[in-house]
Formats: sequence, C-alpha cells, structure tokens
Amino acid sequence: MTESSFKGLRIRNDDKGYRATLEPMGWDDLSNGEVDIRVAYSSVNYKDALAGSGQGRICRSFPMNGGIDVAGHVVASRDKRFSEGDAVLATGSGLSETRDGGYSEYARLQADWTVPLPKGLTLREAMGIGTAGFTAALSLWRMLANGQRPESGPLVVTGATGGVGMLALDIFSRYGFEMHAITGKPQHFDFLKSIGAKQCVSREGLYWGQRPLESTSWAGAIDNVGGDMLGGLTRVIKPWGSIASCGLAGGTELHTTVMPFIIRGVSLLGINSAATPYPIRAELWQHLSSDWKPQHLSEIMTDEVELDQLGATFDKILAGQSFGRTLVKIGGE
Repeated sequence: MTESSFKGLRIRNDDKGYRATLEPMGWDDLSNGEVDIRVAYSSVNYKDALAGSGQGRICRSFPMNGGIDVAGHVVASRDKRFSEGDAVLATGSGLSETRDGGYSEYARLQADWTVPLPKGLTLREAMGIGTAGFTAALSLWRMLANGQRPESGPLVVTGATGGVGMLALDIFSRYGFEMHAITGKPQHFDFLKSIGAKQCVSREGLYWGQRPLESTSWAGAIDNVGGDMLGGLTRVIKPWGSIASCGLAGGTELHTTVMPFIIRGVSLLGINSAATPYPIRAELWQHLSSDWKPQHLSEIMTDEVELDQLGATFDKILAGQSFGRTLVKIGGE
C-alpha cells in the first residue's frame, strides 16, 4: 500500500533540548486517525515557525510532526466518506498541536476534519491559500455576518506583507471592499497595490494618538499584529466597524479602553481558524475555490521549499524577513 518508512520533520523536547529534525518514521509513530494520505504539499505559517523553533508553546506533546497545513491523496481510509485516490486537505484542527502535522511524506488525519479538495483548486493552490487564506476568508465571513459592507468605507490590513495580509487584500478587494495596507516594508508598496491595496501606509512613524477615541480613519480592520497596533486601531475605527483580530506578531497584550466599543459600537472579532467548526470550514473552502478565490495567488506564493529547508525558513520568518506565502513541496501533485 505505502512505504513502511518515510521522512517527517519531528519536533522533540527532551533531555537533549528542543529541536526539529528530519527523521525516518513509520505508520505506528503517527497520531490516530481514519484517513491516511500521501502528502503532496504543505505550507509555512508564523505558527509553524514558532513551533519548529520552540519560540512559541504550540506543540502540546512530544514528539510531534510540525506543519498546520497539509494536502495530498488518500492511500487508505477507515471512513466511508473517503476513498483511495481522493484529493483532500486539512488546516489547523489540532495539526502540530495535539496531533502530527503535515511536514511528512505521509500523514494520518481525522476524518471529521478532512476536507475534500473543492473543484477549482489544485493541491498546490490549496496550500498556497492554506491557513493564511482560510484565516482571511474567515475574517471576511465574520465581518459580513456582523454587518460590514463595502459601502461602509475602506478597511485596513496590518502586517500586509505576510501571508494572511496579502491574501486578505486580494480576497476582500475581490469582494468589493476598498483596501488599505499597513506595513513596515515600504519597499513592497507597489506589490501590495498590485494585489488589491488602494493605499499603503508605512508602520514607521505611525501615530495613533493617546486619547481613548481619535479621529476615525477606516471602517474596519484585519489585524495580524496585535499589541500596540491593535490597541491603536480600536481608537480610529468608524462607528459600527469591525476589527478582525487574527495575529499576534507584535505582542499578546491589548491596551485600550471600553470607549470604542460602547461609544462607537466597534466590534472586536476573534478569528480562531484552527478550531472553526466543520460546516463553516467546508463552506469557506467552497468560497475559496470559486467566488473568493484569490486572483493573485500565483504572485502571492513567493517561495517554495522542501522538508530539509524548513529550519532556515523558520529563521527567516521569525526575523521578520518573510514575504508572501511559502509552500512546502513534499510529493507534488
């Protein structure tokens, strides 16, 4: 059926220290599940870099295969919903946290979190979107449910040169929103405008003011940064606007007041892509393969690496040098 031995990026934390190394492993080493797949692609997210480096408490037990995204073909299934040869994907859902993730030549998935690859997407495109694009789509879904509409005014994306940021610019602008971008990398302004940003703002010198409420600048925001950036945004969002909070690259604390929420009716929406219920997950992947499919996905997929290159890729991301989406080619289509 499959190889009895294969390679996986195994994260360990023991008396030899914390480390992520490419190791031979077998099926008995993998977490329990009903769907066995030959992995075609994965991707690299900020969360993956935290897990692989040990700079974040991502893995709940050890050893653990890294990789919160995975896509490939079913080689065996103990669940009647899936058959050998089916193309499938999974994002979040405990991967690289409570169960082995996608950085392996083979993976074992829980059927209840496995999504059939929708028509309109290749496996490579699905991982180009991955958790980053799913997070952007979930932000749009939640903001629409909360009443945000294009006619309300422009939205701003922070951390705009990261995967979530770029895909949010693309997906939201395709829906019809006017999109603005905040980034600490002004050298990429032209690229951001080419994928959907109408206006770009440099993070350097950005001043929010100190009052609980400042002059409004945007109708809503998709924030990948957290910390002072998120606190500042709460003071400048127009009445009844929404802020989708989906990242913490700038810090985990939030310093603000209740004034934006009780005076302007601003909503702070938490975006938990990893634990999105399956019905919503399936709905969003249908959108991402059709009417919400990123129009500039090929440009946003800026890099492609293999399993043995992941360590250097993690270092690059954690040093703030990432740009766009990085795919991990494991078996290919």
